[in-house]
Amino acid sequence: MRTRPRARTTTAVLAATALAAAAVTVLSTGGGATASSGPEPGAESAGDRLFPYLGNGGYDVASYDVAFDYRPGETAMRSAVRITASARQALSRFSLDSAGQAIRDVTVDGRRARFAAHGEKLVVTPERAVRKGARFHVEIGYTADRTANPPSPASPDSPPHLGNWYNKDDGFVLFGQPDRAHLFFPMNDHPADKATVTFRVTVPKDLQVAANGTLRSRSTSRGRTTYVYGTRDPIPTQVVQVAVGRFRQVRQTGPHGLPLTSFITTGSYEKAKPSVRLIPSQVAWVEKQIGARYPFEAYGVLGVKGGYAAAFESAGLSTFSAEAGLTKPEETPTMVHELVHQYFGNAVSEKSWDDMWISEGHATYYTLLYKDEKGFEKLADSVRRAYTYDQDTRGTTGPPGRLKDPLDLLGSTNAPGFLMLYGLRLKVGDATFRAIERTFFEKYRHKAASTQDFVDVANAVSHRDLTAYITSWIYGAETPPMPAAS
Repeated sequence: MRTRPRARTTTAVLAATALAAAAVTVLSTGGGATASSGPEPGAESAGDRLFPYLGNGGYDVASYDVAFDYRPGETAMRSAVRITASARQALSRFSLDSAGQAIRDVTVDGRRARFAAHGEKLVVTPERAVRKGARFHVEIGYTADRTANPPSPASPDSPPHLGNWYNKDDGFVLFGQPDRAHLFFPMNDHPADKATVTFRVTVPKDLQVAANGTLRSRSTSRGRTTYVYGTRDPIPTQVVQVAVGRFRQVRQTGPHGLPLTSFITTGSYEKAKPSVRLIPSQVAWVEKQIGARYPFEAYGVLGVKGGYAAAFESAGLSTFSAEAGLTKPEETPTMVHELVHQYFGNAVSEKSWDDMWISEGHATYYTLLYKDEKGFEKLADSVRRAYTYDQDTRGTTGPPGRLKDPLDLLGSTNAPGFLMLYGLRLKVGDATFRAIERTFFEKYRHKAASTQDFVDVANAVSHRDLTAYITSWIYGAETPPMPAAS
């Protein structure tokens, strides 16, 4: 994602600290069954330091299958989700992240289950406990309220930093990063638990649907069309996307025959064409830099009309405000930023939100290389600007791996992550740096990775102990010295 950093608030820090303490209590009392005990409740937290209210324990999600019934003029949509998961422990009950939804019914493996909503959790008690190791199915009928935009629990006294449901006069588009995707459907909303996603969206036949993955089917009956999109590969919940509107569809072919399908709101198509034409060459450029093929089955951009949160790396379909992000030549490097996120952030997701620099640092690093090569800004100038920024802000925001305010992670992990990678290349040389990047990506492709995982790969590939250098940038209280060759 490309956005500006958010100012830290004392209230947000205190709220996050209190939630973290609560999460520790939950994890210690209901985290998992022992060999001698029977089924127990799954934890109601993934134990994340920055967002302790996110995620749930006791199971791993394999897939989500989501249905929306969109009707113009109505912001409440009849919806459903089918979740397939595997139990990591014997479960007497389990929870999902859920907010802004009216839950109608829940079944587990076809049997009606008791459920209760409290805070941003949906707690489900199945008729029969789920066996450890079992694959189980949860079906939830609910109403999605597209006017619901509650403030993040990380900053409960502040107005919402960014919107989530973006309603348009001909449809809607989503933005769930970092902790709001569970407004769209009940889920395990933590980047470490990725899953495949299917969207089944029914709309009037004169409207179109765009979503993550590729179009699996389309059928029309009685003036309404149902589109079914699905992903081949697992994606983090924070980057799910589905949009309804009137779009001009653009089909292209990328390297190795990669299908490229973009959706541009009809009123902006002509102005956006020069930017859209760059997509095949941008994919080829990123593949060459990282040394690995694009990681998903297809790619494209979604250009929506009117306002939107920011440029957003929704998986396989980077999203922009068409007028603000796709019609101006100076904005084309941002397209590369969101494309790099498909590798780092989407294919390789964060093991915890303290690892967000892996996503934003890499996206910024390759974007600034692109800007230098294409004549937008000299790399040396980008380095000086980023270094000054980190010096000015680190004392307030904290280091990227230990931010003080959870909502700063969308803006305060870019510069230090970029500078660490830039300095790493100077330290080890271009060939070794590229080997580190390629090895790290391939090892954790479609998995979640931590800062320590990156350190381990860098040390192994370079045959040097780079731990102190890398961790000084990610965890140091003060900005390290300006990167230089050594």
